[in-house]
Amino acid sequence: MKKIYLFSDGSSLGNPGEGGYCAILRYNDKEKIIKGGKKVATNNQMELLAVVEGLRALKEPCEVEIVSDSSYVVKGINEWLKNWEKRDFAKVKNPDLWREYIRVSKAHSIKATWVRGHAGHKENEMCDKIAKEEAEKLK
Repeated sequence: MKKIYLFSDGSSLGNPGEGGYCAILRYNDKEKIIKGGKKVATNNQMELLAVVEGLRALKEPCEVEIVSDSSYVVKGINEWLKNWEKRDFAKVKNPDLWREYIRVSKAHSIKATWVRGHAGHKENEMCDKIAKEEAEKLK
């Protein structure tokens, strides 16, 4: 199974407002940037959409380490998701996105790692910049 790093970030101008996301997929020395935006979105939606779109771009089952500065995404994946599923996402924000995450993540072995945002992590800084640019395009 290939080991992939998925670096991700999301941005929302206004929260909610124009939103952008970015995921960088890395396999060995190859990288692919996935980016986009939505006219109206929250920061958490964009953080999670970056992960979903990054996973959607994978063509085969992989071991994936998701690296994000979003506690919402990292804790959601590592700690909260199983119970949310059991409760059928009752009282959970963004259930549609979380269901889509489950769908696109099923084939993979996933580990999510939190990094401090705006602290010099090269890939996180790049994702942050691109996500903001994507949001700005929608203004």
